[in-house]
Amino acid sequence: MFRRRRPLLRAAAVGGAAYHAGKKVQEGRDDGSGTPEDELEPGGDLEDEEPTPSAGLSDAAIAQLEKLSKLKEQGVLTQAEFDAQKQKILGP
Repeated sequence: MFRRRRPLLRAAAVGGAAYHAGKKVQEGRDDGSGTPEDELEPGGDLEDEEPTPSAGLSDAAIAQLEKLSKLKEQGVLTQAEFDAQKQKILGP
């Protein structure tokens, strides 16, 4: 009867040690300290980086320009008003 327990205890000890080691590795990754494997990856964490606009205009600026264009097409804005608002959005 005692012989059956030893393999179970051994498996429990190995599994517990593996679980503990995995938790420590995960805590290290959450802290941002990183591991040697992280240093080998050229990309790193992409979640921390802010996206850079590729065309120089933000999505909000493009949405505002589209609204202004619709208002001009509907006759709410004159060409001069449209140009003035467009200059404010685009900058100098």
